[in-house]
Amino acid sequence: MALAIKCRLAGITVDDDPAQTKQILGELQADAAGALANLRDLARGIYPPLLADLGLVAALNAQTGKSAVPVTVEADGIGRFPQDTEAAVYFCCLEALQNIAKYAQASTAASPFRPAAERCASPCPTTEPATTPATPRWVLACGNMADRLAALGGRLEVRSAPSQGTTITGHLPVPVTSGGH
Repeated sequence: MALAIKCRLAGITVDDDPAQTKQILGELQADAAGALANLRDLARGIYPPLLADLGLVAALNAQTGKSAVPVTVEADGIGRFPQDTEAAVYFCCLEALQNIAKYAQASTAASPFRPAAERCASPCPTTEPATTPATPRWVLACGNMADRLAALGGRLEVRSAPSQGTTITGHLPVPVTSGGH
């Protein structure tokens, strides 16, 4: 839908404002490349092969490289977890990254993982203070993440304060092992 709207806008501005048209065409190229990447990911299946083969850290590092906001994945000592746990954490992180790009106007983000006894903590990125604080919509956009974690007996905490960024912490009750699947 957004691609179609931008195409129409480019058609309208092509004669009157070539500079704006050029900008819109650049956005269309980026949007089309992103859509193609998403389609390729879908074509590979819902459970990404990189996540299945190399685990959470490798899969997240691959995805954060595509993020509009620089993201650091901090995962020292994180091993493998059951497949449903890794999928929940992975997709929560992806949704958080999308929310950061859409709502937070953040300059950086971090995704620290800290396993506590019998828990996998902090599956979702945190944003550093941004030039414009995160809007309340950011907090409301976390419902899917909360539902995903709750389905596995986990919970989601969201802390947000103006000019201090937003921290999303997810907790899942899983044994901490290096085994995996």
